[in-house]
Amino acid sequence: MTREPRLERFNNNVLAKYQVYNSIFLTLPYDEIRKTGALLPLFLEVCENGFKKNKNPSEIVERFFNKYGEDPTEEEKIDLLFRFIQYIERQVVLFDAIEDASFPVVHNMDGRGTLRSVKEEVEATQKIDELKDFLKRFKVRPTLTAHPTQFYPGSVLGIITDLDKAIQKNDLIKIKQLLAQLGKTPFFKKEKPTPYDEAVSLIWYFENVFYQSASKIHNYIQYNMFGGDEVGNQVINLGFWPGGDRDGNPFVTTEITLKVAEKLRKTILQNYYKDVRKLKRRLTFRGVHEIMGELEESLYESAVSTTGKVRLSLEEFRNKLHQIKDILEKDHRSLFLEEVDDLLNKTKLFGYHFATLDIRQDSRIHQDVLNEIIEFSSKNNGEFPANFHERTEEEQVEILSNVKGKIDPEKLEEGMGRATLSSIYAMQEIQQKNGEEGANRYIISNCGSVQGVLQPFAFMRMCGWKDPDVDVIPLFETVPDLQDAHNVMEKLYTNPVYKKHLERRGNKQTIMLGFSDGTKDGGYLMANWSIYKAKESLTKISREYGIKVVFFDGRGGPPARGGGKTHQFYASLGPTIENEEIQITVQGQTISSNFGTRDSCTYNLEQLVSAGIANEIFSEGKNRLKEEDRKTMTELADISYKTYSDFKKHPKFIPYLEKMSTLKYYAKTNIGSRPSKRNKSAELNLSDLRAIPFVGSWSQLKQNVPGFFGVGTAIENLEKKGEFDRVKQLYENSEFFKTLLENSMMSLTKSFFPLTAYMKNDEEFGEFWELIHEEFERSKRMLLKVTGYDDLMQNQPAGRASIQARERIVLPLLTIQQHALRMVHDLSKDPSKAGDKLEVYEKMVTRSLYGNINASRNSA
Repeated sequence: MTREPRLERFNNNVLAKYQVYNSIFLTLPYDEIRKTGALLPLFLEVCENGFKKNKNPSEIVERFFNKYGEDPTEEEKIDLLFRFIQYIERQVVLFDAIEDASFPVVHNMDGRGTLRSVKEEVEATQKIDELKDFLKRFKVRPTLTAHPTQFYPGSVLGIITDLDKAIQKNDLIKIKQLLAQLGKTPFFKKEKPTPYDEAVSLIWYFENVFYQSASKIHNYIQYNMFGGDEVGNQVINLGFWPGGDRDGNPFVTTEITLKVAEKLRKTILQNYYKDVRKLKRRLTFRGVHEIMGELEESLYESAVSTTGKVRLSLEEFRNKLHQIKDILEKDHRSLFLEEVDDLLNKTKLFGYHFATLDIRQDSRIHQDVLNEIIEFSSKNNGEFPANFHERTEEEQVEILSNVKGKIDPEKLEEGMGRATLSSIYAMQEIQQKNGEEGANRYIISNCGSVQGVLQPFAFMRMCGWKDPDVDVIPLFETVPDLQDAHNVMEKLYTNPVYKKHLERRGNKQTIMLGFSDGTKDGGYLMANWSIYKAKESLTKISREYGIKVVFFDGRGGPPARGGGKTHQFYASLGPTIENEEIQITVQGQTISSNFGTRDSCTYNLEQLVSAGIANEIFSEGKNRLKEEDRKTMTELADISYKTYSDFKKHPKFIPYLEKMSTLKYYAKTNIGSRPSKRNKSAELNLSDLRAIPFVGSWSQLKQNVPGFFGVGTAIENLEKKGEFDRVKQLYENSEFFKTLLENSMMSLTKSFFPLTAYMKNDEEFGEFWELIHEEFERSKRMLLKVTGYDDLMQNQPAGRASIQARERIVLPLLTIQQHALRMVHDLSKDPSKAGDKLEVYEKMVTRSLYGNINASRNSA
């Protein structure tokens, strides 16, 4: 049987079904839905024709009302536009559900990049021993982060899940009921969620998706690659930021950190309890049934106990499972042994912590905390000398390395000092209740110095933690910090106290490298190349000192934040970069699109596992960059960096984002607990601006600047010098560069400049818009020339078709958003005459953010 091409499978199973079910949506017995649904296709047609004729969004909206309205009042127009927004949001949900339901059909679940494919390749090349050796040390860690650009409230997520199941079964009656429910369910959150609310929303994915998918993969490895023997390694483990990520979020308190850790523990205990209940129905044999009864009772009491006490230790739980295994093997012909193994494996993957709760804070805050501690110490005969800042750098490092004590945070004034120290005490408490893996990582954002690492390390030992069971993880973000990272780490590796700490931690050092602020700082090519080179330098210096370095990538969602084809990226890294663990952040819609269902989660986790295997076992040095290609990459990155830096310094850069984009509306959406800026000043400063609203605002404009700006100029520069062949050679030789360009093409594909073409006539911003548009056209032309494609994403037709379908659904929404922004600009000129209209149109801009972001799936 020949398999249909993926594009054909997508068209038959996603697009065709969407058209059918969307037509059912139109027939629902609600007047508002029926009228809206009948008019929306007409509005879409007016939008498409209008942009082809270079009309601006307001002209398009007026054209629609002139053609199809019955002389509507201003209020009636506004009412219909809001109903269009609500309807399109639900169309996006429907498309999401259909795409999720069709995932195993559209994607080949046994194809390239899956574990079955890896197993076949390993057997064919007789490398099974190499594979087993690698899997004993290799790990994948997806970390769900506190950056929720996923707007769906829990009620809507539940509908999506049920729709997914109904669509898989083609249950038309159920689908119709759910669409009716969807039509009546509100999407808008009236209040901002707390960090705890965010945590609860994301723990849903652990409880309902990762728990099953991660263990399924582990079991497959055990039985198909290790012949049923234990792997002896957590091939997959989970990380978690909501409730522990204090960077820029004043709403994360110690109380919330502890509450989230408790929620993680209770959720995993509940999952174990459910599994034990199911297993107990099978294990009805003498000698086993009794033990299962004891387990059921102990887990139930531990999961629901209000005291927070766990009746059964993790070790006792595992011992009882081993006892059951022994009895089954000895007396009951190994019946249901695999099911017991499955539960045992889950306890090894998730323990009593479920996921490691990372604590994160900005190094600039640590500096303020240090000043506070020094002042407190000098008044209370503490260990810190009052003249600390007057000492030489070497002396300061010496003091930070050796300081000890036990400061009570309550004795400090209310503020960051008390908050930071109490978060360290919270880590100790979490480790006691959830196990060491419950909270054993402290991440330092914007880290660029030895002191940046030693400050929180000193804080830990000033909380009575003589030998902290914690990995201290610097996050190098900006281009200069990335370039100097290996020097910082060498000083730490040679610091006697820190060296002993690393020995206690198994001579392993985790280092985080950020894409978000890197791209914001240096542009797309330079950020990615700087991270690549930093990884090489850090690998080299770590190997010299006998340290196993592990890289944790702040990869985010869109290419501008390091997203895109993640597995291709990891498969492209050569032997000069340590790659024994793949650790990535996952956020926003990328969580639901890549890991939202068991099928998509299993598939994407397997892709990451196989990427590590491919790079280690099958690459055979292919991914080692040649010297000539390295020079080309450096030259491209340098030109791109200068182009992007000049663009960023343009006097209209910040005003354009403030006045012409949706930037200021992100704070009004109530989707995340975190403020959109790091400080409270009225003036917008790029370094204080968080990456999500920055990248997201370009995405809403359909300009996606951070994912391509400077790429076209850099390649064109070499073309003009008659050296285009060098770029072509780099593309053909380097999977890393190829992946970079493919991800950039995704940014270009999601751009749509006719939407904002009216801006080129704007007196203040016309020239600036032209500057962006020219770079877009240049980048598109140069990328097509390098790849030899006729169209962007030509090698990913199903992916491109998905983007095109989603962009078409939200085109009316984007048109409404731009029309509303234009009205806001006009009305703002004289607010006294604007009346309530200004507030109404501002609300329209905010409401239109939701569907656009959900449709993009990796917009910020």
